[in-house]
Amino acid sequence: MTIYESNYLKLRQLAGADAESNAVRVSSVPDDCELHIEVRRIEPYTTTLRMTYWFDEEGKPLADPDLTVRVYHDARLAEALGARIAHRHAVLQDLDPAHAAELGRRWRLNMLLNKWLDYLLDVGHTFV
Repeated sequence: MTIYESNYLKLRQLAGADAESNAVRVSSVPDDCELHIEVRRIEPYTTTLRMTYWFDEEGKPLADPDLTVRVYHDARLAEALGARIAHRHAVLQDLDPAHAAELGRRWRLNMLLNKWLDYLLDVGHTFV
């Protein structure tokens, strides 16, 4: 639960209240890709988001990393629920092997989210 709490705090720092509004937001900084956050579903106690970068792969859009995140507002937690099956980058491929146990899969997804949120905040992404 500690990693989920850390994810929540970092996501709130990154997105503020925008993480709870039904919208697509884009953050641009000089030395990084555009970060896209799309609110997929708003419920009384949770919000489900999609966080990604968009790349042009041979004329087709490619989302990577492509994380689905559920924010639990009452518990103040954020959990990475899913990601692309086949990542484009070798580092992401190493973090998400196809035949992992569920607990290991969840741990890797949430560590990926946590490290990515650190990176996004370090390079200056913000929606606030």
